[in-house]
Amino acid sequence: MKHRFTAGTLGTLAASLLFAYAPLAQAAQPAIKAAAPAPAVSAPQAKQQLQVLADQYYDALARFDPVNATESGDNRFDDQLGSSIVPAARAKQFVLYHQFQKRLRAIARQQLSQHDQINYDILDYELASALSFERFPEHLLPLNQMDSMPVTLANYAGGEGSQPLTSVKEYNAYLSRLGQLPAWIDQAIANMRVGMQKGIVLPRALTESALPQFKKLVSDTPQASVYYTPIKNLPASFSAADKERLTQTYTVIIQAKLMPALQRLATFMEKDYLPAGRSSSGWSALPDGAAWYQARVASGTTTDMTPEQIHAIGLKEVARIQEQFAIVGPKMGYTGPAAGLPTWVAAQAKYHPFKTDQEVLDVYRKLNVVLDSKLPALFTLVPKAPLDLRLEPELSRDTAADHYTAPAADGSRPGVFWSVVTDPKEYGSTGMTTLFLHEGKPGHHFHLALVQEMDLPNFRRFGGNNAFTEGWALYAETLGKEMGLYDDPAQYFGHLNDEMLRAVRLVVDTGLHTKGWTREQTIQYMRETLGYDAVAKSETERYMAWPGQALGYKIGALKILELRQRAQQALGDKFSLPKFHEVVLSDGTLPLKLLEAKVDRWIAQQQ
Repeated sequence: MKHRFTAGTLGTLAASLLFAYAPLAQAAQPAIKAAAPAPAVSAPQAKQQLQVLADQYYDALARFDPVNATESGDNRFDDQLGSSIVPAARAKQFVLYHQFQKRLRAIARQQLSQHDQINYDILDYELASALSFERFPEHLLPLNQMDSMPVTLANYAGGEGSQPLTSVKEYNAYLSRLGQLPAWIDQAIANMRVGMQKGIVLPRALTESALPQFKKLVSDTPQASVYYTPIKNLPASFSAADKERLTQTYTVIIQAKLMPALQRLATFMEKDYLPAGRSSSGWSALPDGAAWYQARVASGTTTDMTPEQIHAIGLKEVARIQEQFAIVGPKMGYTGPAAGLPTWVAAQAKYHPFKTDQEVLDVYRKLNVVLDSKLPALFTLVPKAPLDLRLEPELSRDTAADHYTAPAADGSRPGVFWSVVTDPKEYGSTGMTTLFLHEGKPGHHFHLALVQEMDLPNFRRFGGNNAFTEGWALYAETLGKEMGLYDDPAQYFGHLNDEMLRAVRLVVDTGLHTKGWTREQTIQYMRETLGYDAVAKSETERYMAWPGQALGYKIGALKILELRQRAQQALGDKFSLPKFHEVVLSDGTLPLKLLEAKVDRWIAQQQ
């Protein structure tokens, strides 16, 4: 699934360090039968107060970072860039969060229905999450090689991304964003200059990786600019007057405002920022870096686990999966040491059987049909929205990975599994089943399409957290075993190899940011453990740029597996796997502690 993590985003993707607050404690424990004091407000009043507050919170969040709203499927603010990196606006946003938190705590939670108590608890969680970042100057690191506003808008230019480009109104909205981009760039440069003074800068290696992107965005003429792509794709249905006006305004904005700003950014990054880059790789090298990373870990996992605990889990998982490599390797014809299996597989021509893009897509289409026959045995709760399978557009093919985009909130477009085929002859076949279970169904599609169909407040429909979202998708990969999809040793290897990547992430992310691992040390570990070569560099630099983000996959999946095993042991013959899946998915995205409390309540009810 595609994610956008902007350094200034404070809300939905952050995670709380403060799990001791009352609602979570209440949710995790059996109800105590005692006479409750007479409520100060009625149940309808409490519900109304929560609805108003939740809507105000989400709108404040979306206006603060509207591009994140666009990425999440909310297109109401597609003409705005927001102010998430502006220091004064950021300070005001934290004032708002404090006010929202105070108002929320004044609502009589006990008067709410169970459904609304979940909304209350998640909002309480998110506000504590956002406030846990108040002390950390995230705005001083406004861009990196993974994520920057200029590149995000460039990726929207083809109209295939989260920002649609099919109507005159949508063309005007995108143009409005292009017009605001120079001011964003100048603010980013100003922030980075402050960061240089305070020792809060990117590792030099990340700036070196980002610099070619920014240079590539500078063009000699407006017509050669990637931001001019919408004009090259003007729909035939537009009137002649609209076509002429849009062509002229796009040309002027790109030439007069955007190109000079992009040139300023490229020059600053090369001449000033690169020399000021740090030689260290991890977050712990920054001022207050250890606490900052712990906040990121909480954000990525929605738990209060320490980096040390996560590192140990990662090492244990790596060892477990390598034991499985030792079993599956000989079935594939490999007789060497277990750790060498991925490298051997990558070199086998039989696992690269494709000649055309369409051949790759055809395999996924056949797999989709097979799943239609097998999933009803495991799921009774399924989304109404269909799943479409498409090839990634050529414009973004070189930088994208296979991913999923959720259906439009209004039902106007389906969920889409995007297959990224840059060179079909290089596309490996062993990982296709596990990938489709993750990115397609029952992974992201069964979760995120269902969320769009639920009666949820906007902050939940368009928000969420990485640990549940990616944890569910990684758990969904494991279901291939009970559906018989991994009876082919090559496909089972592909599943194990994907699991290994997620386990390695636990080791290297915490290694980089708490144990002093260098970039080179991390690249070497990934090469030895995963058989990666060139990808080891880009993966390592991803974890350097997004501390803690990659932890949610494995931590979330392990939690869901743990809860399933707990339910099976407690319920015995009463356990129903489709019902368990319904319990996990039926309230949308939850922090892991709330998910655990919900499953425990269900187990108690069944008993």
